[in-house]
Order: sequence, then C-alpha cells, then structure tokens
Amino acid sequence: MSDRPPISPRSPRAALEPEQLPPPPKRSDHARNPLVIVGNAIITFIVVVMIGAGGLYVYGKNKLEAPGPLAQDKTVNIPQRAGLDDIAQILKREGVIEDGWLVFAGGVMALRARTELKPGEYLFQKNASLRDVIGTIVEGKVVQHAITIPEGLTSEQIVERLSDNPILTGSIREIPREGTLLPETYKFPRGTPREQVLHRLQSAQKRVLAEIWERRNPDLPIKTPEQLVTLASLVEKETGKPEERTRVAAVFVNRLQKKMRLQSDPTIIYGLVGGKGTLGRPIKRSEITQPSPYNTYVIDGLPPGPIANPGRASLEAAANPARTRDLYFVADGSGGHAFSDNYELHQKNVAKLRAQEKQTQNDAVEPADDATSSSVAPAAESESGAAAAPAGAPKAKAGSQKRRPRHAAPEATTE
Repeated sequence: MSDRPPISPRSPRAALEPEQLPPPPKRSDHARNPLVIVGNAIITFIVVVMIGAGGLYVYGKNKLEAPGPLAQDKTVNIPQRAGLDDIAQILKREGVIEDGWLVFAGGVMALRARTELKPGEYLFQKNASLRDVIGTIVEGKVVQHAITIPEGLTSEQIVERLSDNPILTGSIREIPREGTLLPETYKFPRGTPREQVLHRLQSAQKRVLAEIWERRNPDLPIKTPEQLVTLASLVEKETGKPEERTRVAAVFVNRLQKKMRLQSDPTIIYGLVGGKGTLGRPIKRSEITQPSPYNTYVIDGLPPGPIANPGRASLEAAANPARTRDLYFVADGSGGHAFSDNYELHQKNVAKLRAQEKQTQNDAVEPADDATSSSVAPAAESESGAAAAPAGAPKAKAGSQKRRPRHAAPEATTE
C-alpha cells in the first residue's frame, strides 16, 4: 500500500485557480515591545556614531601628522594673553598652518592642550606638522637670544648695553657695584626683564669668584675675594691677549710684594671718569699725579675697588699669576707687551716702542709733489709727554682707553 494521500479530484475551474498560500505567522508580542524598539534605535545610533567617530579619527590623525606648509624654518611671536582663536590666526597668517581656527582648535582639544598653550617666541621647523606646532607651544620651547657682555666693561657700560637691547623689557633701577657682574655670553628669551638679566650676571659672578678663590695661590698678597676682583680688573684693562694675562698679573703681584706702586694707566682714567669707562683722549701729564682714590700713581697698593668687570680668564690669572720676576711691561707695537724685571731693560723697551712709532709716522707722511727728498716732523706728543699712538696701531679692547706707551712704569719717571 502506498502512503501517499489520495488525490482528490478537482474541477477544471478549480485547477486553474492559484494555489492559496499559507497565512504569515503571527507577529510576536515581544517584537512589538517598546523597549525592543528603543534598544534597536540606540544600537543603530551607536553604530552610526562609531563609524563617524572612526572616520573623524582617521581624518584628525591625518591632519595632525601631515607635513605643514612651511617651506623653511620660521620664528613666530605669540603675545601674552593670546586666545586660541588669536593663536590660530597668527599661525595661519605666518604660514605655519594652512587650515583655520576649527582644525587648529580640534587638534588642541585632541591633544588635551587647551590650557597648556604658552606665549613666547617660537621657532617652527620646516614642514612642521600640526602636532609638532602644538607640541612646541605647549612645551614652551621659546627662542633663546644670545647676549654677549664683553670683558672689561664697567657696570655703567653694561647697564647701558642692556638698556639698548630691544630683546629685553623693563628698566634697571640701580647700577650694580663695580666688579659684581660676570662678562660672558648668556641666552635669554624675548621679553626677559632687564633686572632679571642683571641678577643672572651677578649670580654667575658670585659662583665663579667662589670657585676661583678656592683655587688661588696661597702666597698672593691679597686678603679677600673683593681684592682679587680688583686685581683682575687691572689685568683685564691692561691686556687683551689671553697668553699675557698671567704675566701681567705677575707684574702687579710682584710690585705689591715689593711695596711698589702699581702705576696702571687705566686706574688714572677710572679716577677721572668713573663708570663711563673711557676718557676719549690721551692722559694729560697733570692727570698722572692728580690725587684720586683710584690713581695707582698716587696711592699705595690696590685701588679701593674694581675699575671694571673682569672675565673668568682674568680672575683665574689674578688668582694664579705666572711665576716671574717681572716688574715692568710696555707695549711692543704689535698688540702685545714687552716684559722686564729691571728698570734699564724696561727703558730700552720703551725706546724701542717709540722708535717703532716714529717709523710708522714717517712711513705715513706723503712727500710734496715738488719735493726731491722728504723731511718728517717728529712724533706728536701728548700732554703727558708720551708719543701719540700712530695711525694703524692696534686698537684697544672694547671699553678700554688708549694707553700711553708705558704700563706699570717705575715709581720715579722722567717722562
């Protein structure tokens, strides 16, 4: 027997009618639940947000990391109290970024740097990315400007230099004591107060002086660090050649030990003009013996204080002078000095210098057109009786006065 159900005969008309499909299943009461509908909407929203956030992340990351428009390194100043919009406008105007405020603000927010942006002068590297730009401002990597203070300047001259420097701000209330500033090259950001610069120079001088004082020769005829600075200031003003400093210091130390007057020309000048530093003319004969607390042709021993701000090298030389018997030195005509330990040799060195000066002046005189032979006038003399420096002679260091041919001369002089 077959298990097939019996075929019920249908009329031809019934056979032509379409077969009736079964009714759709009844919708579950659970699917019609409002919580399910809200849940589905939330999931759909979350998916859309995630896709959007992913796209935004990729876009933002590309913007942060992409090379910037700068064709070369550039310095840009961001002023105090500049807001986010101000900074973005400055950076775009200077060509550091190519997009506007919105992209820059988005980068700042993404890096959580909204409250970390610092004013200042910044150097942005070529093709710096937005991340690099923001990082530079956040870290406060401001440009450091070098300020060089030459050795041998007085405190008044240093204050004048700082006052004329456009990088610095503020005023200086009081000129520091002579010899309390350390000449050197320092670096400061734009806008540094001038008083702050002075404090740094003073702190550096105290530190260096303390170090050198501890390493000084114990046989020095000086008792205090202040006297060491005074001696170093004389060395600084007498020579600009590094190899001569210890020997010049030795001359002064030897004369102090023998109770001889130092007879240093720069002390005459300081006694006349003080912190101005330069006399602007040769020393007059009458000024050599003019009473002054600083004139070492008149007073015994060291002056009452420094006559300039000596550098580290001169402080070192004063603390550890060369071991010589030299008592005199005179310019040798080539920018240096000739040293001697007795007066006779010193006089020969002086005569040699004057002969060189006279020859230089002779060489500088042009003969008349109708002359067959030249007659040269004698070398010009200053009021002190010293031959004036010839044209083309080596120039003195910054802040020093043109010196007479004789330095550290004997106590008795016939000039």
